[in-house]
Amino acid sequence: MKLNRLCTWMKAEDTHDPGFSHLRWRLFWVAFLVRVLYIVVARTYHVRIANDHFQFAWEVGRIARALAIGYGFADPFAGHTGPTSWSPPIYPLLLAGIFKIFGVYTAASAFVILVINSFFSAAIAPAVHEIADRCYDAGGYSRRVALWSGWLWALYPAAMQYAVRWIWEMSLTTCAFAWILVIALRSREIGARDASTTHNSTALWSCFGLLWGVIALSNPSLILALPITALWMLMGSRSVAALQKSFSRAMLAAAFFLCCLAPWVYRNWQVFHAFIPTRGNLGAELYQSVLPSNDGFPWGTTVPAETASPELELYRRMGELAYVRERGAEANAMIAANRSRFAGYAFKRVYFFWFGVPKPDLSMVVEAARRLNYSFISLAGLMGLGLSLLRRVPASGLFACIFLALPIPYYLLTVQARFRHPLEPLLTIFIVFLFQSTQRRSQSALRTL
Repeated sequence: MKLNRLCTWMKAEDTHDPGFSHLRWRLFWVAFLVRVLYIVVARTYHVRIANDHFQFAWEVGRIARALAIGYGFADPFAGHTGPTSWSPPIYPLLLAGIFKIFGVYTAASAFVILVINSFFSAAIAPAVHEIADRCYDAGGYSRRVALWSGWLWALYPAAMQYAVRWIWEMSLTTCAFAWILVIALRSREIGARDASTTHNSTALWSCFGLLWGVIALSNPSLILALPITALWMLMGSRSVAALQKSFSRAMLAAAFFLCCLAPWVYRNWQVFHAFIPTRGNLGAELYQSVLPSNDGFPWGTTVPAETASPELELYRRMGELAYVRERGAEANAMIAANRSRFAGYAFKRVYFFWFGVPKPDLSMVVEAARRLNYSFISLAGLMGLGLSLLRRVPASGLFACIFLALPIPYYLLTVQARFRHPLEPLLTIFIVFLFQSTQRRSQSALRTL
């Protein structure tokens, strides 16, 4: 009975005006309140205190603590190890501001940052709705695919897990990336129903540059999608004159992007006397990824957080820059000595990225259910993407290129389930489209009987 009422209400929503403005606000507020309610009921703001609260945002939490107590952007592990560029600056700075107001590693600070995470996660719901609305208008799919996609993101527990349980940047980054896709669709007027739905291209390109600046300073692994989206937006120009205008706006976006990065790059040059545009831990991460003892899948932190760890002592004694360079040189030597092993590790990480990273600490039943859910989302989403390409859904080529490029850094270095999260708004849309298409075909077959 309740399910029938929900379907009736959602069909009523389907008759709204093309802008869906009220629905998108409703999606945001319902998603936000559900997430905050979960935080309160499940008490996820009580973070384990083991190893001096290290699970409170891990390296980012350590850097935020150093900022809050006056040591600057430093100390990503245990004790005072000196300046760092191990993590990009936005999330540590945000968390440090919360620490200054609500206390270092307190439950109040955890609650506030999880609520902020929930805000960003909820803001993805209207973006999901708009992407689906614009791309699946052809063939009468739009309103159903958009409607179900938006509500699925707002209410599905797996979509909100990183907002309500993880003190990390996933929700912020995914939100920025989702709205970048909205900007790309608006700039090419995909799904524009009339002249009143056009947008200021200069403003769109400016926001495009700023949001990519946020991503570069939060999770630079996504940067591979920047040239893809920018070129796709430029390809929408219908004439040489329009292309020239778009190119000038793209240069404006590039200027905004570089302005976002400039203070961080300058700080790193002053501190390390080296050019570090986003983060400076690549060599150390690569070293862990190729160690035979890790078998292609490093567990835990790259540098152990325990005070008595010999690896941490080496990191402290050498300094971060020298340590990362030495580990990077060792990693390159290991790759050159055994390229087939490196390739084998990469293929294993491809599998883990799409079908689930194993968690041996869980029971067999729980682990099987978790892997089944994770694999289903990947398989159904990729099938929906394939169907979108087959039916020439607008922007499906852009989405396919993003799906090919974005995971590459994780294939080469390391992988966790959370690394798929920036793609999950699109996976949500593709899954809904896949099942809506199946339903339409079934209904058509019944009508022919």
